[in-house]
Amino acid sequence: MIRPQLPTPDRDSGLAHRMGRWRPSRTVLLSAWLNGALLSALPLFPKLWPWFLALCLADQAVLTLAVLWPRSSLLGPNLVRLSPSATGRGLVALTFDDGPDPQITPAILDLLDAYGAKASFFCIGNRAERHAGLVEEIARRGHSVENHSFRHSNLFACYSPGALRREIERAQSVIAARSGTPPRFFRAPMGFRNPFLDPVLARIPLRYVSWTRRGFDTACREPEIVLRRLTRNLAAGDILLLHDGSSACTVEGEPVSVRVLSALLPLLGAQGLRAVSLPMAMGNTPDA
Repeated sequence: MIRPQLPTPDRDSGLAHRMGRWRPSRTVLLSAWLNGALLSALPLFPKLWPWFLALCLADQAVLTLAVLWPRSSLLGPNLVRLSPSATGRGLVALTFDDGPDPQITPAILDLLDAYGAKASFFCIGNRAERHAGLVEEIARRGHSVENHSFRHSNLFACYSPGALRREIERAQSVIAARSGTPPRFFRAPMGFRNPFLDPVLARIPLRYVSWTRRGFDTACREPEIVLRRLTRNLAAGDILLLHDGSSACTVEGEPVSVRVLSALLPLLGAQGLRAVSLPMAMGNTPDA
């Protein structure tokens, strides 16, 4: 039987969830208060409806911006960098999205082993179901397997609270069964964050994480450009995003993410940085 393991909050981060309890962000509270106030005031001042409508539209514009801004904390806690403690230890978190992939994931695992690096793999639930052996291999080699939703729907940011919960819990169950450890972190598909997501994550519980910098390796076919995006102002405490699923390919047919990783790992070592998984960076594993 797999026992759920609650993540140990990093006391340096200021982003720790109170597990099972949700505290709405100021943006969410202000939006709820504004809409309630406008609904209450409309019957008393019906002639002001154009102004009320304008305020409602402005509120919706702010929420839409928060959804489409992956590194925003307007909708709730968002881990975009590691804690000062992890930064002081020279740690960088490597993360891979959209896998597992039977061609790309094994190549990435071999590269990580060659350089003694660890990473977090944000797996899509239905892919984890189809490639259960790969999920087991990721965990066996000492990496963490995290939650990236079950289907990776382009409409994820539009889901209802119930649909969000079912999507995330289904992926959580599949990944936990394959890896042996329930995921501790969640990243939304494409980084587009639903306004109702935070209370769902607090209930499961999962911690939301985005990234410090990404290379856009799903769209760019030039490994040099992707590497430059990842390493510009690279520093301890960064959370880096690549993909072991949906990676673009070079003109020679090689996955961009694999080529980039083969150059990135020695560069990290040359700068005195250590690539780790998110649980290791948060101090949740003995190897941290």
